[in-house]
Amino acid sequence: MSMNRREMLRLGAAGAGGLILSSAAASQALPGLLLPQTRGTATPYSPLPAQPQAPAAPAGIDAALFGRAKAALDQHQVWPRDVIGIADFSKPSSEPRFHLVDLQNGTVHSHLVCHGRGSDPAHSGFLERFSNDFGSYATSSGTYVTDDYYQGKYGLSLRVRGLDWSNNNAEARAIVIHNAWYAEPEMIQQHGMLGRSEGCFAMPKASQYEVMRRLAGGRMIYADKIA
Repeated sequence: MSMNRREMLRLGAAGAGGLILSSAAASQALPGLLLPQTRGTATPYSPLPAQPQAPAAPAGIDAALFGRAKAALDQHQVWPRDVIGIADFSKPSSEPRFHLVDLQNGTVHSHLVCHGRGSDPAHSGFLERFSNDFGSYATSSGTYVTDDYYQGKYGLSLRVRGLDWSNNNAEARAIVIHNAWYAEPEMIQQHGMLGRSEGCFAMPKASQYEVMRRLAGGRMIYADKIA
């Protein structure tokens, strides 16, 4: 049965309307498929950056003190850096508290060392305070490097230079490494503690020579107290 022209036009218009309605309905039913999402877009997961780990302290050395010493070594760019000295003035003078630390193999050799009489006025055997002042006769905290040898009151001695604001008068105050009779182990047997220096790193004679031999040539000494 043939269809006249008017009937064909009517059916075509109805079909077009149906397509329009179908598209509109689809866009309402599936907005996520047809329209870009502008809200609630998930951000990719990004893990937090790894935190730097504190250097592991060799056996017998306070971890916080060792961390400070390593930071000072890097801050002041001290070279050579195979062996360093760490003076732990948290400990009493009756204990070996001057540590020679081999950074290459992690070994430690510890020695007796005195603190200044201005740092321990009551002579308790414990360092109570640091000072960088002239005439204080006190021990100074901070970073040192060794300098040259000289012959002094206690024989062969080794000068040191202070690199921090807390000990930058060390050279002018004549702070050095030397041996002393009041630093010998017999003092601990008799008095329970060592004697006091005038701010120098005074040690037993046997210790002094090992310390000077291994730290000479601009190596670092770090002195501090962990509260």
